[in-house]
Amino acid sequence: MLPFPNRNRYRAIWISDVHLGTRGCKAELLLKFLRSHECDRLYLVGDIIDFWRLKKAWFWLQSHNDVVLEVMRKAKHGTEVVYIPGNHDEGARDYCALQFANIKIVREDVHETADGRRLLVIHGDEFDCVVKYAKWLAMLGDGAYQLALGLNHWFNEARRHLGLQYWSLSAYLKSMVKDAVKYIDSFECALADEARRRGLDGVICGHIHRAEIRPIGDVLYCNSGDWVESCTALAEDERGRFRIIHWTKELQEPAPVYAVAS
Repeated sequence: MLPFPNRNRYRAIWISDVHLGTRGCKAELLLKFLRSHECDRLYLVGDIIDFWRLKKAWFWLQSHNDVVLEVMRKAKHGTEVVYIPGNHDEGARDYCALQFANIKIVREDVHETADGRRLLVIHGDEFDCVVKYAKWLAMLGDGAYQLALGLNHWFNEARRHLGLQYWSLSAYLKSMVKDAVKYIDSFECALADEARRRGLDGVICGHIHRAEIRPIGDVLYCNSGDWVESCTALAEDERGRFRIIHWTKELQEPAPVYAVAS
């Protein structure tokens, strides 16, 4: 597999699920990534700022502010920045079709690749049944795992006093992992079906924090991942080829090319 001609210059870059305003956000790594890469068009594919968490407790480091300033700097110096709000920054959806500081805000977009393919760019929460039909459940899930572990002991003490058997939280979570695999596959297929329904060649999304490039039937499915755990971005070169960039803490540079789609 041939490397890209210039690994630091791309036609387009997609990042999503940064979750600025949370302790898990890898803002310092993202800032180094942004300062090390240039592109003609930068897509911010939702959940850039986590207003859900900020409403509960304010957390905002200088590095979070620096990321925002770096994006604004790129926009000022000629990079076309397209911001597509997600469910955690859904308040920005009220400003779709407007432009602030040279940053265009839209609900979704269609990106045309260098080789003429047309790809739907969308955060993806619209195709997540948990967010769409039970928003309160999605918000509850944020941090619920640690809380559940802490409560499990007292929960089972109460069950014992009531003469009930022990209920295994670990077994329940293992079953949920299997369901998560099915969920991811159904999510990806739903996005691919939507692109196909619109007569498009593919889809680029975020939301599920899982970077991916793969064909689903005759449609190209791409996910830019996240900047909470995996620290990934999606990039297109001048020939219309796609790759996932892993920006690791150890290397501070893109990992070797391993996933390219043309």
